[in-house]
Amino acid sequence: MRRVIYCAVFMIMIGVFGSGCATIPSTPAQRESSHDSVKNAIALAKEHDPSLVKWFDTARGYAVFPSVGKGGIGIGGAYGTGEVFEKGKRIGYASLTQATIGFQLGGQTYTEIIFFKDKTALDHFIGGNYELGAQASVAAINVGASAEVDYSGGVAVFTLAKGGLMYEASVGGQKFDFREDPGD
Repeated sequence: MRRVIYCAVFMIMIGVFGSGCATIPSTPAQRESSHDSVKNAIALAKEHDPSLVKWFDTARGYAVFPSVGKGGIGIGGAYGTGEVFEKGKRIGYASLTQATIGFQLGGQTYTEIIFFKDKTALDHFIGGNYELGAQASVAAINVGASAEVDYSGGVAVFTLAKGGLMYEASVGGQKFDFREDPGD
């Protein structure tokens, strides 16, 4: 467990203090690997909640972070990278960083999917320095859970736990960095 926490904190520090350009996989092979991870995350999310298909079909865009690492002891954070889509087509890459403070102990990994209702919400995300505040509502991906969720401010956020254990009563927000797809 301690190793998971140390790895998560290390990943967070790289994400918080690393270069924004690290958001884009540097080679075509790395971009293909990233895309495979995203496709697998989408398939798993749809398997856990088939009603998510409607979200993918009707949203203007979405960002998929297949593996976000999160950890903390009193203070903590999270980091992950993913891809951003508009009308089902990849338009770029994004990184997610989060810093939290409060009671927390442990480490975990999860998938996060953010849906954008319209062009305004998507443009705001890709415009740079986008943040989701601590008050943003997040829904766990479960069978039928997406039927109970609606957009808030043009955005809907879903997560799917992958592993680890985290005890948490903390406050923090997520910050995102977007980079356009360089093409191949």
